Amino acid sequence: MAEGIILAAGYSSRAKTNKMLLTFKNKSLICHAIDGMMPYVSHIFVITGHYHQEIEEAMKGLNDVTCIENKDYHQGMFSSIQKGVFSVSDDFFVLPGDCPFVHSSTYEYLLQGEKEMRVPSYLGRNGHPLFIQKHLIKPILEEPVSSNLKVFRNRHDLEIIETNDPNVLTDIDTIEDYMKLDKVTRKEEKDGD
Repeated sequence: MAEGIILAAGYSSRAKTNKMLLTFKNKSLICHAIDGMMPYVSHIFVITGHYHQEIEEAMKGLNDVTCIENKDYHQGMFSSIQKGVFSVSDDFFVLPGDCPFVHSSTYEYLLQGEKEMRVPSYLGRNGHPLFIQKHLIKPILEEPVSSNLKVFRNRHDLEIIETNDPNVLTDIDTIEDYMKLDKVTRKEEKDGD
């Protein structure tokens, strides 16, 4: 069974607060990300950095979730990806923690894909999470820390999987993005009626 890496190491500088612990419907954003991914993986590694202690405290008591501190988070997101990849031993998903509402069907589509790297798309725009086969663990770890996942992914056999999930594009970067969540969710609930 696949494993999961959720990235939660950044400064949240644009939000000016630890956005991973902002709550929506009585649950932190990071917990929404974990709950969405958990049915499709055997274990999730949450990679922390700037807000390590707060996030680790919030994760206490969660089954099959391990918090790993990336002390080099200041080197950028790829350092956190490598920290997570070092811990996995199977195919895996990589999801930024600020993309917490990916629909279950998206995980299913990605698992059913065929190529070594798979990315979901919505209306022609690529989003999250990225699915990576385990034979790419070593090449990712050997990549320079100054690289990024997009550069790495573009050198490999990439499958773009079109979904009907707008949440693959949802990044909560600012407090304004967070404040819009309630409107977006109400609209989706209305559309689903």
